[in-house]
Amino acid sequence: MSGESVSPVLLYDGVCGVCNAAVRTILRFDPHGTLRFAALDSDFARAVFARHPTIKDVDSVVFVDEPEQPGERVAVRSSAALRVVDYLGGPWKLFGVARVIPAPLRDWLYDRIADVRYRIFGKYDTCPLPGPEVRARFLDP
Repeated sequence: MSGESVSPVLLYDGVCGVCNAAVRTILRFDPHGTLRFAALDSDFARAVFARHPTIKDVDSVVFVDEPEQPGERVAVRSSAALRVVDYLGGPWKLFGVARVIPAPLRDWLYDRIADVRYRIFGKYDTCPLPGPEVRARFLDP
């Protein structure tokens, strides 16, 4: 597989209402149709956390570039959200203006929203199953 790019993976909170809405939105607007998804409590996510111990306690969205490859990179919190914006491209890139905000402040804001995400956006009892037309893009469904 030398020289080939591996599709990125977005790790997300599978029971979070806002996270599931975000995944559905990404699926709808994905210009490449290649971004894959895995819940934070999946076997795939556990393997990513094992390879990147500095993020093992992160309860946040994680964008994984070049998954399971020697050049694997992870972005968390607001940086992961900005990687999604980069991936989607087009008008979504306008949200990239958030990069002018220093990362610690962006992450602080991200964490404040994450702290209340279940109260405001709801919580599922279990991770909802994706529709059959996109199920192949979900790892460990």
